[in-house]
Amino acid sequence: MQHVRHAYLVTNIILILLLMGCSPKGINLSSEPWDPKNNPARKQALLPREACSQYNPEKRALFGDLHIHTSFSMDANSRGTKTLPDDAYAFASGKPLNLETSGHLRSAQLQKIDRPLDFAAVTDHAEWLAETSLCTSPESPAYKTEGCQIYRGEDDSLLATLLNLKGFRARLAGVVNLSGRAEDVCGVNDLQCREQLKTQWEKIKDSAEKWYDRSADCTFTTFHAWEYSRSPYASKVHRNVILRNEIGPELPISSLETPLEIGLRHQLMELCNNTDTGCEAIAIPHNPNLSNGQMFRIEYEKLPLDEQRAEAALRAKLEPIVEMMQIKGESECRNGMYGVVGAEDELCDFEKVRDFGQPELSDCGESAEFGAQAGRGCTSRTDYVRFSLIEGLREKQRIGINPYSFGFIGSTDNHMASPGSVSESSAPGKFTATNDQLLTINNQKRAPAFQNPGGVAGVWAEENTRDSIFDAIKRRETFATSGPRIIPRFFSSWESMENWCEDPELISKAYASGVPMGGNLEKNVLQTSPHFLVSASADPGTDEFPGGLLKEIQIIKSWLGTNGQFHYKVISVAGEKNNGASVDSATCKPIGRGEKELCGTWQDPDFDPALDAIYYSRVVENPSCRWSAHLCLQMDQAKRPDACDSDQIPKVIQERAWTSPIWYSAN
Repeated sequence: MQHVRHAYLVTNIILILLLMGCSPKGINLSSEPWDPKNNPARKQALLPREACSQYNPEKRALFGDLHIHTSFSMDANSRGTKTLPDDAYAFASGKPLNLETSGHLRSAQLQKIDRPLDFAAVTDHAEWLAETSLCTSPESPAYKTEGCQIYRGEDDSLLATLLNLKGFRARLAGVVNLSGRAEDVCGVNDLQCREQLKTQWEKIKDSAEKWYDRSADCTFTTFHAWEYSRSPYASKVHRNVILRNEIGPELPISSLETPLEIGLRHQLMELCNNTDTGCEAIAIPHNPNLSNGQMFRIEYEKLPLDEQRAEAALRAKLEPIVEMMQIKGESECRNGMYGVVGAEDELCDFEKVRDFGQPELSDCGESAEFGAQAGRGCTSRTDYVRFSLIEGLREKQRIGINPYSFGFIGSTDNHMASPGSVSESSAPGKFTATNDQLLTINNQKRAPAFQNPGGVAGVWAEENTRDSIFDAIKRRETFATSGPRIIPRFFSSWESMENWCEDPELISKAYASGVPMGGNLEKNVLQTSPHFLVSASADPGTDEFPGGLLKEIQIIKSWLGTNGQFHYKVISVAGEKNNGASVDSATCKPIGRGEKELCGTWQDPDFDPALDAIYYSRVVENPSCRWSAHLCLQMDQAKRPDACDSDQIPKVIQERAWTSPIWYSAN
């Protein structure tokens, strides 16, 4: 039996090395389409719902999580997660959840979010969704196959040991091969996996429908969704696909059958958006910080110019927002990047997961490389959204279309079905783990201690329904936070907004005379300088865990210079940068003053009507303790793991929120 398993692992070893970032770049994985093909959405009547009792034409802030995994996802399942999509939605709506983990201070008993979320989407990986189910269900026809035994961790071969393919990587080797799917698990023409994928997809959808509040209360909204997870040479270019409603393709689209992101967009149009069935999808890129410049590379530059423009427009349409913050770190900005001009922004040094594990990163320059998921390769300016937005201006200059005109959200990428569990004082981590596992570095480049609880997604919507939230995402009236429920507003107008902060009609006036976050400021005939208004309310928190006070609001302006350089400037518009606030690292008690509310206005003194420009705002809290510092304080000092005393791990952070940009177009 052992030699059979050796052969099985040998068959799949190139793919596994590819996923580890060690494969030669000449290898091109090609996947075969399903037989029969994925069927497009069918026209159907939407399920009825009551009109919401609360409707606000000036919109209200709603908080959610659009990146959640359960035991249906292969990586979560293989690392001990037992929770289901039902559990995720129950947790998000305020119900307690047993994480079924021993040894963890907070998961040894029921966990509960401090406040329910307004919306959520389970985004289990489409890749190997079927195999995970087939290999973990004893009644399945594939359960006793060699591939499934390897997946379940029952392989102890010398080869696996020598190649360091124990655990997750060894499990993956059981269900994949260079054509995508293992025949002994999936059957002839992969039909067994196709049918099981359909079954799992129906279960995910059923959970979304079960928890969607269709009453007039409109307390909780769910979305049908999945994750498209392509990682070329260990560079992350994943997307979360979100559907407007319950109408969708027969199957979620995976990178196994659709191996390129450009193909995903075409598939979404063919199977959903262009079907005239009521189906509508968007895709949310996430973790550009781990993409080695791959996430926002130009994919179509060898096509004829008209086709390039069409592809750029399609990307802008289907990818209106990007995930700014999640459990694998922040993706806003980085100092000292190639071709970037601007004073050092000290707030760029925030939860850079690669800096913790790999501080000496090379700069990709104008190129792209591979390996970030494995702690390898260079980092590119387009790994960060500030500079990717400017890359969009450069592309607009080249072909007339901006493919990277995206807004911002946050989410968690939580793999324990506990969406929105982002509190630094009670965060359980990405996977089920003990305290020692969470806080042990031991030269690991991807140690859990380097990660963050993640962020939350904010939208400005008229009501808490699928249509209203989806429309907010499409118009980019969204914001991201690093976890706290900070509420920011951001408007721009050609009219003066100098005294608007004290005006009780502020919001109605701002909507009437200007544009909100996510909007486009049309060219002004008078060529005057644009005005901006930004405000924020601090997260009140709870009685047990009060929210932090606000320190400052900034506006970040970005533009493409006439010499092709990327420019940015950070402007303080409200609050006090040096307010003296701090935190006692021995107790995690805050020290000093801050504000519950901030509001400020600014007019751009350097405005050039001939240059496109991008403006977004950043709201910064007073310093507070990082989750790892909180957890270390709960442990016996003599038994604290190495992360508690490591210089690699900060003990203090500054939570924040980012609004989607406002664009000025010169033509």
